[in-house]
Parts: sequence; structure tokens; C-alpha cells
Amino acid sequence: KGENIWDRYTHEHPYFMLDGSNGDIACDHYHKYKEDIALMKKMGIQFYRFSLSWSRILPTGFAYQVNPDGIRFYNDIINTLIENDIIPLVTMFHWDTPQPLQDLGAFANEMMVEWFEDYARVVFENFGDRVKMWLTFNEPRQTCWEGIGLDRQAPDHNSSGIGDYLCAHNLIKAHARAYHLYDKKFKPRQHGRVSLAVDAQWMVPKTNSTADKNAAERSLLFTFGWYTDPIYGRKGDYPEVMNKFVAERSKKEGFKKSRLPVFTKEEVAYIKGTYDFFGLNHYTSFTISDAPEFPIGGKPSLVEDARLIAGQDPNWPSTAADWLKIVPWGFTKTLKWIKHRYGNVPIIITENGLADYREIDDQDRINYHKLYLSALLDAIYNHNVKVEGYAIWSIMDNFEWRGGYVVGFGLYDVNFEDPERKRTPKASVQFYKNVIASRRIV
Repeated sequence: KGENIWDRYTHEHPYFMLDGSNGDIACDHYHKYKEDIALMKKMGIQFYRFSLSWSRILPTGFAYQVNPDGIRFYNDIINTLIENDIIPLVTMFHWDTPQPLQDLGAFANEMMVEWFEDYARVVFENFGDRVKMWLTFNEPRQTCWEGIGLDRQAPDHNSSGIGDYLCAHNLIKAHARAYHLYDKKFKPRQHGRVSLAVDAQWMVPKTNSTADKNAAERSLLFTFGWYTDPIYGRKGDYPEVMNKFVAERSKKEGFKKSRLPVFTKEEVAYIKGTYDFFGLNHYTSFTISDAPEFPIGGKPSLVEDARLIAGQDPNWPSTAADWLKIVPWGFTKTLKWIKHRYGNVPIIITENGLADYREIDDQDRINYHKLYLSALLDAIYNHNVKVEGYAIWSIMDNFEWRGGYVVGFGLYDVNFEDPERKRTPKASVQFYKNVIASRRIV
């Protein structure tokens, strides 16, 4: 396996992870996949969504060098699943850009569109005879906004308002290239389906004011429609409000043109409709209020472009992750919103779940899924939303990015980091241990 951005990030900066850990072994699925699949079979699981590692298949990121051990490993997983009557739903990219490609700019480089298509071709050629359900990208917003726009994920570029827009622009084009490649060359004989998984949390107006209601809708479009409008929208392209707000602020900041890249008419037509179903990740909801225009003069940012202030209702039940509140009715509203905006597209819930404190008898998780499945049934039976499948995240505990192994889904979002990053790695790890102890997380 070649190095990817999370290998580099965790090895060089262990103090950025809450417990100083990394994902080298994690739940050791690489060696224990047969045992894991046997557990799935015993549980009655019908399909298994898992991600490929680009760097395990193409160690340099480029298609000239294919790793036969990587191909063999994923073939073994796919074959074992099928032998146990479990359908493989395969994600091609889950935030782990090959480091050699990151060194060349990755999704800030338009060549990434071709490099991803080359990778997709290798994947379809080797696995497509048995895999019939594909996701090109998982949660592109996290790749682009949190990893490029902010400093919450690898590679930690902190370039919001420019880098995240460029990343998203090329990622969406890469998805379309992979979709058309499959549709033209592989689908006629492999008969599979291709989409991507986009995360959407429901946005609740903080007050009943018209300004806050507009801001909540705008928040959905700046975080979710950013990726879904070009693919699923009736007109294609980015949401009109996003084009308008970014262009207006860019002009005031002194830019010659909008910081949000522009699709050509040909690109809009090429991208629109590149889906066979809708992959949705959903966990929680947020309150949104309208923000007055931010002062001109600082660094550009998506939040200032969108003029939003996000929060959460203190009355919503909490979980082990500070950002994940239990708001089941927000799930129903999200599904209704998708149907209203994009038509009655078939939806697969590709992630839904709760972070707990490592309980074995996890009643909070049981209750969460009861509530959210009830909300899902409400959407299906009372609002005629077409939902074809539902996946719980996840089958077992995992290395949760900057949250490490401390708690399900991590706590990278609660601002425990040293803001100036001046602590030594050893001191920073001890700092996090003290934080964990003070919060009684075990």
C-alpha cells in the first residue's frame, strides 16, 4: 500500500489526534475480514458498504502501477460477501487521497479529474463483474470544506472560500467522468449503478423571522446543494444563491471574478444526471440564523460568503459527539426536501448513526435508531419518499479521524486543539488525555 494523506497527517502530527493515535491497524479488517463477514452473516445483514483505498490499489496514485496484493485483498472481500449472500456496496474514495497526488495539488489540480477516472477504470475492470452498487465519493464536503477549506481534516490547508471551492469543482467533474466511463464502457455488460454519498444535516431556522428562514434554506444549499444541484438539479450547475452571494462578496473584496469557479455550459450538461440513485448520509440537525454581512478585509471564507450563524438547540438530546444531537424529525424533513428539490429520485441512506461512550449495552443507540427509523417510515409512507435502502454507521468501532479511538465519531469538532499548535507532540497528547479525563470519557 502506498502512503495517503491520513498516513502522512497522523504520523507527522500525532498531537492533532485526540489520543495521539493513527489508523495503521484500526479494527484490523485487513486480517479479520472473514471473521467480520461471518458476524454480518449471523446478524442477517443484507448489504455491506465498505470503502476501497486508492493507495492500496495504486500505490503511487497513478494507474501505471497496480498493486496485485491490493486487488487480491478486495477480490477476497467481495467474493466472501457474495458467498454469504451479502451485497457489496463499494465506495471508491473516502477522504484518503494518495500522498503523491496531494503533493501535486490533488483536487486543486484539474488533472485530478483524469487521475480519478484512471483509478475508476482499474476498479471497474477488476471488481465490476460482481459489484453492482458503486459510490464514487463519500461526503465530498468533508474532503473539500473540512480538509481544504478548514483545518479539521487532512491535509489541513485552511483555505476556505478559495481552496474548498476549487476542490469541489474538480471533485464534481471527477465524479461525472467516472460515471460516464462506467455508463458507456462497463454498464452494458456489468449492469451496475453509480452514484455518490453526500451528507445533509437538517437546518432549522433559529427564529420564525423571514431572514432566518431564508438563511436556513441558504445553509442547505451552501453545504448540500453545493454538490447535489450540479448532479441532481433540474438545471444543473451550483445553486443560484451560492453563485450570487460568492460573486457579490468576491467583487467587494477586490477579486476580478467570483472565487467560485464557473462550469461551462458543456460541463453543466455533462455533469447533470450523472447518478442512478441518491446516496444520503444523515446524522443530526442544526439551528441557523441570518448573519449581517461580515466586514470586508479578512481572509475569504465560505461561512462569510453564505452569511450564516450555526448552532444547536440546547433542548435536543446529546450524544458523545458534541455536534451530534438527536433530532429525528429533521431526518424526515431532509428527505422531504430532497424529493421536493430533485424529484422522486430513489434514495439509499448510506450512513445514519450515533456516537456513544463505548457502552456494551448501548440503549442510547438503540433508542436513536428506533426514533430515526420511525422518522424514515414517516417519510416513506406519509410523504411518498422513495427510499430503497438504509445503512447504519457502522458495523464496528473505528479510527475516527482526529477523534482517534476516544469515542465514537470522535471529538475533533469541539475545539480542544492548541490554536497556535505550539505544543510539543508529547505535551499535546498529555493535554488531550487531561481533557478526556475531565470529560469522564472512557
